[in-house]
Amino acid sequence: MNKSKRLEIFEILEVFAKTKSKADKIALLREHNIMALRDVLQGTFDPAIQWNLPEGKPPYIENENHNAPSTLLRQHRYFKYFVKGVHESEKLTRVKREKMFIELLEAVHPEDSKILLAMVSKKSPVKGLTLKIVTEALPDLISK
Repeated sequence: MNKSKRLEIFEILEVFAKTKSKADKIALLREHNIMALRDVLQGTFDPAIQWNLPEGKPPYIENENHNAPSTLLRQHRYFKYFVKGVHESEKLTRVKREKMFIELLEAVHPEDSKILLAMVSKKSPVKGLTLKIVTEALPDLISK
């Protein structure tokens, strides 16, 4: 990994989607084993994590590629406000929680927004990213 520029989550997943072999996909996930990516993968594939958000795409205004004010590398720490059973999520009103989620979608790169929407729908954000590959790459990530 080039240490001079950390890849954004959507960039890591773009490389993943273009990677052909299973071994290379696993190696890529291990190479980019950072908290933001771990949180996205866990939120997508861990059945213990249930999202406290309505189904479907919320009304939000997508950023342009060049002017997103933040990234998932910074914003993933807010996921706790959207998970069922987590104190931070449960103490918010439904309206406040949904407003926060829309603000999160509007704060990040449009490709990261798509990743977030896939995550809360429990769908893989890119082709080839499966529970099997995630558990092989990061065996401690998903609860059994």
